[in-house]
Formats: sequence, structure tokens, C-alpha cells
Amino acid sequence: MKKLLMILASVALMASVAQADVKKGQKAYLKTFKSDFAMNGTKFAVEHSVAQWEALFADGAKGFIKEYGERFPSAQAKLNNPANAEKLQDIGDFVKEYGNDSGNVPSCG
Repeated sequence: MKKLLMILASVALMASVAQADVKKGQKAYLKTFKSDFAMNGTKFAVEHSVAQWEALFADGAKGFIKEYGERFPSAQAKLNNPANAEKLQDIGDFVKEYGNDSGNVPSCG
């Protein structure tokens, strides 16, 4: 019984850590890119399906940086800044959670 409780506690902890990256990504998007992309977090997240977001954020987010750098030239410096690499991964977690085919809707402006 004690072992089962430990396993359940571990699973719950892992789930909350994964959710934390989604929330962190939501905040990072709003703070870093919302003004450059001229869309709120909800509109941004539903631009692609979950699979499309996964492809864009694969390999260090190279596809995302390329696509959004071309669409929003004013954001290129931020997109290519190595200091934003961790933020980009968190933003990837956010959009994969709320892609247009996920059935989830973020509560952000």
C-alpha cells in the first residue's frame, strides 16, 4: 500500500511539472512575443495542429524560428537570441498543449 502511494505521488508530481512548463510557456509568449506577433496567446496557439507545432519545435525550434522570423521580421533578434532558447522550449510546450486540434483552450489574452 505504501509503495502504491509513493508511485501515485510520483506520477502526480511529474504531471504538475509538465503543466508548469505549459504555464511558463504561456507567460513567456505573452511577455516576449505577443507584441511582435500581434496576436494573443489563444490565437497564436491555434495557428497550427499539435503535430505541426511538434515539427516546428523539433531540433531546437529551428522550424519555428524560420517560419515566425520570416512572418515577423521585427521578432528575428528575439527568436535568434540564444538567451531565449529555454523560453522557446517552454513556448513549444504551451502551443503543443493548446494546438488547434487539442481540444484545449488557454485562458490568456
